[in-house]
Order: sequence, then C-alpha cells, then structure tokens
Amino acid sequence: MHATAATILIVDDEAKNRKLLDLLLRPTGYRTEYAASGEEALAAVRRSAPDLILLDVMMPGLDGYQVASRLKSQAATARIPIIMLTALTERGARLAGLDAGAEEFLSKPVDRAELWLRVRNLLRLKAYGDLQQHSAALQRQVSARTADLQRFRTAMDATADAILLIDRASMRFVEVNATSCSMLGYSRAELLAVGPEALGGGTRAQYEGAYDAMIAGRGGAELYETELRRKDGSLVQVEVHRQALRSGADWIIVGVVRDITERKLAQQRLHHQAHHDALTGLPNRTLFYDTLKKTLALAGEHGWQVAVLFVDLDHFKNVNDTLGHLVGDELLVRFSERLVQCVRLRDTVGRLGGDEFALILVTPEGQQGAAQVANKILAALRAPFELRGHTVNVSASIGITIHPDDADTPDELIKYADTAMYQAKHAGRDTYRFFTAQMNAAVLARLELETALRAALENGEFVLHYQPKARLGDGRVAGLEALLRWQRPGHGLVAPGEFIALLEETGLIVRVGSWVIATACRQIRRWLDSPVGAVALSINVSGRQFVEGALDAEVLAALVENAVPAELLELELTETSLMANTARTIDCLRNLKRQHVKISIDDFGTGYSSLAYLRRFPIDTLKIDIAFIRDVTSNPDAAAIVRAIISMAHSLNLNVVAEGVETPAQLSYLRRHHCDQIQGYYFSRPLDAERVGELLLQGRRLAPPEPCDERRQTLLIVDDDPLMLGMLVELFKDDGYHVETARSGAEGFDALARHEAQVILCDQCMPTLDGAAFLDQVKAMYPDTVRIVLSGNADLASMMAAVNSGAVDRFYTKPWDGALLRDNIRQAFRHHRPPCGGGPGPHGGDALPEAA
Repeated sequence: MHATAATILIVDDEAKNRKLLDLLLRPTGYRTEYAASGEEALAAVRRSAPDLILLDVMMPGLDGYQVASRLKSQAATARIPIIMLTALTERGARLAGLDAGAEEFLSKPVDRAELWLRVRNLLRLKAYGDLQQHSAALQRQVSARTADLQRFRTAMDATADAILLIDRASMRFVEVNATSCSMLGYSRAELLAVGPEALGGGTRAQYEGAYDAMIAGRGGAELYETELRRKDGSLVQVEVHRQALRSGADWIIVGVVRDITERKLAQQRLHHQAHHDALTGLPNRTLFYDTLKKTLALAGEHGWQVAVLFVDLDHFKNVNDTLGHLVGDELLVRFSERLVQCVRLRDTVGRLGGDEFALILVTPEGQQGAAQVANKILAALRAPFELRGHTVNVSASIGITIHPDDADTPDELIKYADTAMYQAKHAGRDTYRFFTAQMNAAVLARLELETALRAALENGEFVLHYQPKARLGDGRVAGLEALLRWQRPGHGLVAPGEFIALLEETGLIVRVGSWVIATACRQIRRWLDSPVGAVALSINVSGRQFVEGALDAEVLAALVENAVPAELLELELTETSLMANTARTIDCLRNLKRQHVKISIDDFGTGYSSLAYLRRFPIDTLKIDIAFIRDVTSNPDAAAIVRAIISMAHSLNLNVVAEGVETPAQLSYLRRHHCDQIQGYYFSRPLDAERVGELLLQGRRLAPPEPCDERRQTLLIVDDDPLMLGMLVELFKDDGYHVETARSGAEGFDALARHEAQVILCDQCMPTLDGAAFLDQVKAMYPDTVRIVLSGNADLASMMAAVNSGAVDRFYTKPWDGALLRDNIRQAFRHHRPPCGGGPGPHGGDALPEAA
C-alpha cells in the first residue's frame, strides 16, 4: 500500500514534540524524518522531497509560515502537502497559514485519530493529483506514446486498490487496473465495455447525478462505503474514494476502490464479542438489556405482556469448588443449551454473569405462560449432567416478573425478578416465585437496614449489654456474657435478632466482631480498676471471623493492650462456625487456649453435635440451647437431650451452662440433674455496664435449694376442678404427706420439677392434656413415680390401655371410696423408693393392691 511507503517530514524545534509525533505515526507504518528548524527543513526537502510535511508554526529563525511560503513558491515542492501544527487558536493565525499554502491545520495537543485521518486523506489527494497529471499527459499523447500508457497501466496494476476511470460524457470505463479485474471477476475488455451501473450500487441516473455534483463542486473528493456486484452475482463490501478530474474539455471520474470485507468481518466479530457471552454464546447483559428495552417498546405499541425470568443455578459454587472450573464451565454451557430448548424462537435467553441467566418471554397468558416455562426449565434439569466423567445433578431457582403489571423499565423488571429469585432460594430452591410488592418492600427495608448498619459502626451506635451467669452450686455470679445491641437513632435499642443475620450476610460481622473484642477487653479493664474487681466475660464470635480475619492475633492484641488476664475472657462459638474451616479453627483455638483464653460452644445441640469433632476442639464449656431449656420440664425429648448433654459434658470434664432459664421449675430441674450454671431472665436480664456493675457489687445470688428430706413423702394432686382439688387435699390432710397441687398438666410438670413427688394422683378429664397423656409423659421423665388416675367416666378400655402401656399404675373411678383411696396411697408410698435414694421402687417389692 502507498501509505506504508510514504515519507513524512516532522519539523519542530522541540525534540519532545518530534518524538511524540513519531510515536503517534509509528503504528500506521509511515517513514518519518526530522528537522529541528525551518532552515533544516528546507535543506531536507532539497535532498529528498517527502510525501507530506508536519510543520510547527512557532520556531526560531524561519517560522512555519515562511517555510510553507518558500516551498509553495517553487514548482518542484509546491505539490507537497503541508499540515501546520500550532497551539494558537486565533482565526488570524489559521488564515496566515492558509495564505502561506498549508493544506491543513492541527491544534496542539494533537489528537491521534485526527492526525491519522488528515495525513491519510492528504496523501490520497496527492496520489490522485499525481494520477491526474499522468492521466492527462497520457490522454494527450495516447496515440503517440503507447509505451508511456503501458507504464501508466503497470503503475496502476501495481496498486493494491482497484482503480477505475470513468468518462463522464460516455459514462463508460476508459481505464481499469488489474486489481479491479481480480476484485470484480471481469476481464479488462469486459469492464471497458460497460459503465459503473453494471457493478450495482446505483442506477445510471444516480451515478450521473453524483458525478455532476462533484464536477459542480470543482472536483471535490468523497469517500463512502457500498456493495459492488461481481460478475458471478456475489457482492463485495468496498470503500470508494472518488474524485472528478478535468481532462482537457472533458471530465474524468477517478474511483479508487478498496475491498473491506475482512474489515467488516472483523467489525462483526468484535460486535458479536461485545454483545455475546464468550462461554455460552448467549446474549450478554448489554445485549439482553437492549433486547428487553426494544421488546418493551413493541409491547407498549401492541399491548403485549412480557415476562422476565431470572434463573440462578443452586449450589453452583460447590461444583466449581469440588470438581474444578473446567467442569463448572461445561455445566454452564450444557445448562444454557437446555435452557434454549425450553423457549420459542422468538424468546430471548441471555447470560447475565456467573451462573445467572435471564429470559424474555412475550406471553399472552401472562403468569400462566411464564409458570409453564419455569416448570419446563425445572423439569429439564431433572436429568443429570455427564461432565468429564462426573455425574452432576443441579437444580435452579427462578424469579418471575411481568410487564406491565410489575414494572415498565428493563432495570426494574430485572431487579424485581432477581428479588423473586432470592425468595425462591429461601423457599428451599428448585422452585420459582413471582414478584410481589411485599417482596420489594422487604428488599427496600433490607437495603435501608444495611445502609444504616454500615453507618452504625462509624457513628458509634453499637453498645454492649451484659447478662450474668449464676453457679447452681453456691448461687453466685460465675461470669457475664457480652451481648451486642444497636442504639439506632429514631428506633431506640435494637435487639440482635433484627440485625445479626444481616451483619453475617454482608460480612460486616467481621468489623463489628473486632469492635466487640476491643470493647469487651476495655470493659474488663475498667472493672479491674474499680471495686467490682475481676469479672469473667464471654463474647460471641462469628465463623466469618475465623475465615476472614486473624482472630487469635486480634484477641491477644486486645488483651495485651488493656492488660487483661487471658483467663477472664471466654469466646463463645456455635457448632456451625466450628465446622466452617475445621483445621484453621482448631489451630486458632489451640493458640488462644495456650494463652489461657477459655472456649465455649454456644447453642449446643442445634448443630452438628458430633462427639468426634467435639474431642478435637480445646473446649471448656457447653451451653445448652434455649430451645431445649424452654420445654425441659414438660417435653420428655427435650429433658432427655438436656440430661444427655450434661452427662456427656461432665464425662469430658466440661462445664455446662443452661441458656434461657426463666422459671423456678426449670431451675429446679437443672439443679436436680447437676447442671453447673444457668443464664436467663430468671436470674437477670441483660444490663448495661453500669447496672450490671451494681448487681455485682450487691453480691446478688440465687436462692439456695430446699434441703432434701429423705423422710418427706410428697403427693402431687392434679385436677382442673377447684372443688375436686380441694376435696382431695382435705382427704389427705391428716396422713402426713407434703401435698402439692396443680390445675393442669403444665402446672403439674412445673410442680414435679420443683418438688420430687413419689406419688401422683391425677384427674383423667382435663382440657388440653388429659390425665393418661400427662402421666405418659411423666413416665418418660420421672419413671420412678407411682401414677394413679381418677376417672369420672366408664371408658374402661382406654384406662386399661394406659395401664398396659405403663403410663398409669392404677386407676379409680369417681365417686371414690375415701378410706380405700387413702389406704392405696399409703401402699403406694410404701412401695416407692425413698425420695433421696434407697428402698424398693414401684416395680420391686410387693404389688399395689387392686383398685376399687
């Protein structure tokens, strides 16, 4: 190409400017020469004329205007194009340059694209001017100078572009080069026999009009893109540069044609890459949004309903983490193929990023049509994927929003579909959900809460409250647990249940956890420096603090900074957080344990509860979750779990703390089964630092338990009828028993937790929980009791069933024989093991007498 051989002379007195222009021109392939002054420039031109000159205006000695004027005044150099470079913006400066003969101006700093275009265009014009001179000379001498014409043709044939000369008068080609023939598939003779309209791109009349316009403009050049038709009928993409040149009294149209097929293909490839996902070939986010925008515009015109489905693979990260990214990528490709098969040709499927896909459905059925497609997608995923020797089963969660019901803009529709997709995730995955306004309100509320939480740490809105833990042995305070609270402006004190989960999701829990560690250690130091003295304090630690932070270093640094003995600090972790990164967690905890920091497992029993894992961790304490303590006096399963945890912990030399103790019955039950400590509202609610300090100074403690009297015989009477209850109490008042009463099964469980009753006398007909059902649970929790039912109905079969199952030892019908009932109760106590141990049990020794 001509451009690669062209020589450009750069004239500037500043070396950095010459270097910059050289760097800008280097990618184009031009050859550059330099001159540092006007005098050097003129000398360089005399030695070898360049094809174009870049000329600075302001130079010492001869300035740019003078250099241009001298060059344009000499015939040998007048046709060299000059582009003047100047930082001057005044109109007068440009006029002076034009007057000196410069063809173009460029302002400093020079724009690279503008520089390339102006240089290219001027070089083309020079080439075409040279061509005009040769053509005119040859036309005048064509009959006498055949050799010169042949040289001209040879020069034309050597060019990479097609060159076609058209006579305006005849509208026929008068000369073409070899490139024209090869590009268009014609011979030279065939082209010379036709005119430009034979190549397409316009009719003869259109060409004539265009040529006349160029001639009227005195030979102005134009550049445009079009398609020309080859001899075989195929089309070729070309760029045409044409110019009208005078040849004597006639006009010749010179057309320079460049094949731009490869350029167009490259542009198409770039356009496709910019708008399609490289992995799956589906429309990417940009094209998907654009398509949705156009679809919504058409929907508005035609009254269509448009559904947007947001599809996210469930647990896709697990595939990447376990099988590798190559398998993950192949899964995405195969999934996209199944997705496309679930929709019609007119629908759009796009990949928005990662494992997130989206669909645009034009559906007259609205929600019903969208639901059908969603079910089709879920069904398509039922079959497993075979990926590189692995069988992979996946599901998807889908969120759906409908235009115009839910939103009108692409952003809102996709955002709402995304929100609905997360609702599908929360519903258990492998399902779909339609967007509702309530979802949007929830999302906005969550966003507002997240924003407020991010500001809370910066604004110092978090505070710590402290809940005491009491020892059951002596009733004294054994330590405190630091609990996070949020003093949110305009909302008051916010409990952790309303924001802790969001702190975990957003990762803010790591920063907040660091604040808790530092604040807790400072508070221990304050108590050490006050009359309160040494107080053991436990703080909750998130699993993310192990994964994302240096927890052990952070804790030890806070202890050192505040001069706090390590044994006064205890870290509470959940079972789930222990399992998050087992090896790293164990190393961290062992490091802390070596420094005498104590470790406890919070909410024990609700997570993994694996003894194999439990033995690997350096644990001091287990905290029984409140869910078991809440029902410990009435639910046999909860009671069994609590007893098992206490027994297991003690066998491992671990302390046990019961959380959420709120009633005397719960306290008594835990005392009876040797729990070490309790924590809950029964002893104290969480308090701020000042009030908990007062509690500690007061020496508050639990009331001591009632002493165990081995001789005391306790009879529990349960009846919902106050009259019957009073009559039974009156019946046994002279028999020396300690009588406890309850008017329901719930009250009966509380009484059994607080007092060890050996014999229970219970009415059968009670609301909520009848006597047999109550005693069946009592059997599981207090198997050594003697359980007797008083029944006012004649349902002998149900009573016998209760006796046969072991829930009831005896039953009596109302009205009862007082003397016989008193005698049988005496016999029951005689056959029961003494309350504090010793003596025969109900199943050892003599049998109870028969019921009346």
